[in-house]
Amino acid sequence: MNAPLIPRLALLTLALSAVPASHAQAYPERPITFVVPFAAASATDQIARAIGQAVSEATGQPVVVENKPGANSFIGAQAVARAKNDGYTVLITTNTTHAANEHLFKKLPYDPVKDFEPVTLLGKGGQIMVVPPSLPVNNVKEFIALAKAQPGKLSFGFGSSSSRVAGELFKQMTETEIVPVPYRSNPMGVTDLMGGQIQVMWTDMTTGLPQAKNGNLKALGVTTSTRSPLAPDVPTIAESGVPGYESTYWFAAYVPAGTPPAIVTRLNELLTAAVKTPTAGKFYDPTGTERVTSTPDELRRFQAEESRKWAQIIAKAGIEKE
Repeated sequence: MNAPLIPRLALLTLALSAVPASHAQAYPERPITFVVPFAAASATDQIARAIGQAVSEATGQPVVVENKPGANSFIGAQAVARAKNDGYTVLITTNTTHAANEHLFKKLPYDPVKDFEPVTLLGKGGQIMVVPPSLPVNNVKEFIALAKAQPGKLSFGFGSSSSRVAGELFKQMTETEIVPVPYRSNPMGVTDLMGGQIQVMWTDMTTGLPQAKNGNLKALGVTTSTRSPLAPDVPTIAESGVPGYESTYWFAAYVPAGTPPAIVTRLNELLTAAVKTPTAGKFYDPTGTERVTSTPDELRRFQAEESRKWAQIIAKAGIEKE
């Protein structure tokens, strides 16, 4: 006699539901690709390589970092949005692609919400205001005075939305006219800054602080509300003549929309564990980046809150959508 239909269907459903879980237990079975929408040597590139090494050590599988910079980080984000949703292509990115760009541009080639599954936060950091040694200023107040004496004559470089907004917010709060110059990444801008082609940058500590410490640049201030333990002698911009000034950024991991929940959960476990390792600490400790992780749902809510915050900052800075 045949078994009842309902129990047979129940068994089939159970078998099918077990497939993703079994795949997740075996994941990763081959190399994982971390896509970075910024150039090599950028802070995002460095955190991706540090975490990738830690994941590789834990799983025995290689982690390949692919840099896809350019087009305001559109290229890298779009590449992951279009990738196969099997957990083997991961976007290691910042608030640039997932909170700021939608308020800076009239049209994006990707949807920061619909095209991705959040995995985890990876860290938070601040920026540093740097100028070339040849610029005749030694602090923020002197820079403001120079900018006001030469309206439209000074320029600032930016290779990310965080860097751009930090500069635009500074302009708005100091009532200065400084011309923005876009770069594919912050390291490229810093190269021109050292050469004197531009006069100032607000860049991530990873990129700017080493050049300030070796004398290639002068550090005028940090964008955080408190001084950085990595550069305790560098004042905050807020305490240097721009009360209330603050600009920070964050790192996070995303996978293409439709990635199986079990794979997202497994990847979350691997990445959050990697952030805590001494291997990843080779990035976090020297750069002063705060180690921050989250569940996928926490990142989803955080991203929504950050999008609202960045919309307000960009509007206040008077930046028009391109």
